[in-house]
Amino acid sequence: MPPLDTPQTTVTSLFRSSPKQIGLSPGSLIHVGEQKVDKSTISFIDYDANQIRVENDISLDRCLELKTSPTVSWINLDGIHDVSDLGAFGKAFDLHPLALEDMLNTGHRPKVEEFDGYLLIILKMLDFDSDTNQLQTEQISLVLTGNNVLSFQERPGDVFDGVRERLRRKSGRIRQRGPDYLTYALIDSIVDSYFHILEQIGDRLEELEKELLRQPTQATLQQVHQVKGQLIYLRKSLWPLRELTNSLLQDEFPLIHESTYVFLRDLYDHCVQIIDTLETFRDTATGLIDLYMSSISHRMNEVMQVLTIMASIFIPLTFIAGIYGMNFDVIPELKWRYGYAMAWGLMLSCAAGMLWYFKKNKWF
Repeated sequence: MPPLDTPQTTVTSLFRSSPKQIGLSPGSLIHVGEQKVDKSTISFIDYDANQIRVENDISLDRCLELKTSPTVSWINLDGIHDVSDLGAFGKAFDLHPLALEDMLNTGHRPKVEEFDGYLLIILKMLDFDSDTNQLQTEQISLVLTGNNVLSFQERPGDVFDGVRERLRRKSGRIRQRGPDYLTYALIDSIVDSYFHILEQIGDRLEELEKELLRQPTQATLQQVHQVKGQLIYLRKSLWPLRELTNSLLQDEFPLIHESTYVFLRDLYDHCVQIIDTLETFRDTATGLIDLYMSSISHRMNEVMQVLTIMASIFIPLTFIAGIYGMNFDVIPELKWRYGYAMAWGLMLSCAAGMLWYFKKNKWF
């Protein structure tokens, strides 16, 4: 998944998406977003308690054999930019044009929506590149039917390797349960990835805090703003996810069995925990900006303090030099042999006395 943008434009690019043409009829299939692959590919995992089949890079006709199969089938499409391919996929599996339209809009808000005979779930799959400190995003759409789970991704590569490994093993509850549990497992993998992302962002905030305490610079402040923008984008994705899981719990969809609700409640608790952590990090980022301003203000005060002390020391010295520099014939000590040395001694004594007084009062 490519990064959203360069560090200088990350915050603004988080909310940028390709505009959709105005005036189109509802259900018009227009891809809104970036094309991330050259060709769409289809794969599936078909399984029950006793057997499992895995096939990659197959045709749509091959998938149609699984449509009415009594086994559970997870069919995945990588690359949704090709409107004709997605339209054919939707026609084969009786997907409503409005559902396909939402899938094609990669800037869509996460949601769950019930159609006739299936559920549409739209999520954001995120990743954090620790090398470039960039937040990467991809929209994934899940369709839950009576026997199938259809997933639509923008490009290959996801966070579902753990689910695939569990499916390959005969042991475990995932092979014993239906497509609703598989849907839960996929959503849970995405939610678990959010914990990993927040952990990396938390480490990044700690590093920035140390830099601000050691040597606050404008570049560090820009990095703090970058992280804050990423947290804003995470909030934009996570709050709807909380609503989504709550809707799965409260709306009692017929396709979700009673035995799956206990896992959905645990998923909802994870979403709440993630949001609490996210809000804490947002407060931390705001605090780092305040810390930067305080550090700069403190450094400025230190500089002004030194300059004030230097000016205070040289004021009486200037006064003494001014007195002895006046052009009068009759000045005490003017023709005294030790007058010059006395003037220097007086000035040095004044400077030393003032430094001692400043030090005594802890002014520096």
